[in-house]
Amino acid sequence: MAQDWDKRTKLVHSGARRSQYGEVAEAIYMTQGFVYPSAEAAEARFLQTGADEFIYARYGNPTVAVFEDRIAAIEGTEDAFATASGMAAVSGALTAMLRAGDHVVSSRALFGSCLYILEEVLTRYGVQVDFVDGTDLDQWRAAIRPDTRAVFCETVSNPTLEVVDLRAISQVAHAVGATVVVDNVFATPIFSRAVELGADVVIYSATKHIDGQGRALGGVVCGTREFIRGTLEPYMKHTGGALSPFNAWVMVNGLTTMDLRVRAQAASAQAIAEALQDDPRLARVIFPGLPDHPHHAIARDQMDGFGTVLALDMAAGKDAAFRFLNALQIAVISNNLGDARSIVTHPATTTHQRLPDDQKVLLGISQGLVRLSVGLEDTADLIADLRRALDAI
Repeated sequence: MAQDWDKRTKLVHSGARRSQYGEVAEAIYMTQGFVYPSAEAAEARFLQTGADEFIYARYGNPTVAVFEDRIAAIEGTEDAFATASGMAAVSGALTAMLRAGDHVVSSRALFGSCLYILEEVLTRYGVQVDFVDGTDLDQWRAAIRPDTRAVFCETVSNPTLEVVDLRAISQVAHAVGATVVVDNVFATPIFSRAVELGADVVIYSATKHIDGQGRALGGVVCGTREFIRGTLEPYMKHTGGALSPFNAWVMVNGLTTMDLRVRAQAASAQAIAEALQDDPRLARVIFPGLPDHPHHAIARDQMDGFGTVLALDMAAGKDAAFRFLNALQIAVISNNLGDARSIVTHPATTTHQRLPDDQKVLLGISQGLVRLSVGLEDTADLIADLRRALDAI
């Protein structure tokens, strides 16, 4: 039975839909709408859409449905809804469930666009948002109130790789009936145990490890069928954040190799972190897989691997970081992650540029910090390239 398959098998086969032609590869249903056999059939479908029935690509599509069913199968949730980007998933999940007067508690160590949604968008419409140090359980306990509607966090924070204790946070949140919403990108669908640990809603930017080859934007929200179809879908289909059929096809094909890619990338990330951790030119090497990482034990407990991203903090600051970036021959300077190519980013001047300096200091985003997303290149080549670049600073 499909439910007994290993995750790697589900990544290849779950949710498959074949047409009357019996194609091996998933078909791309590149259409914006669907034809009804009669006026009566159209009326019936708008009243109640049946299984494998579709109305409009903004509402659903067979190719998109394959992706949704497959990601739900590997994440261990009842359902999923695919979105146009990872940020469409974050904003859609939060906005669909919240209304004026609701209270949200969030960790403050977040991707810049997630901070914008919480600080600027939700508060504009009367949602109260309190931020806490995501690694401090006492702050979560103090901030979560009997009327808290939701909590939000990144299971592993971007870019400083803090690891929250998701099990403990979920217990505190569930005690007051709050919904636990997590951005799980750094944990990856391969290493994720978010649902087991108490997450109610799990969000991915599919642009990252799911595609994993720098080709297409996409996102996905995983959760109960009641939340996905009852709360999220009505909001998403009327506001237009749906994933395109072509991008869904790209994501489906990305899923088939994701397990192999992510495990290889994570093994390289571990080797790189170990190779560079004692380099005197680095103030810090931040990677949850290193025993000296402050949250190493939590990461080991709540993930089946330590991820594909690490951070290198240049002791000499911004100028040294820029010289390092410019000297690299293999890793490219960009702002994506989870890609087959190794990618380096200077968060203080790019992804987290809009943060005030005091917030950067609070979050540990120094001027010397470089985020490295490890790709599929040879590990020894990557280590040699990184060392040559360090020699240039």
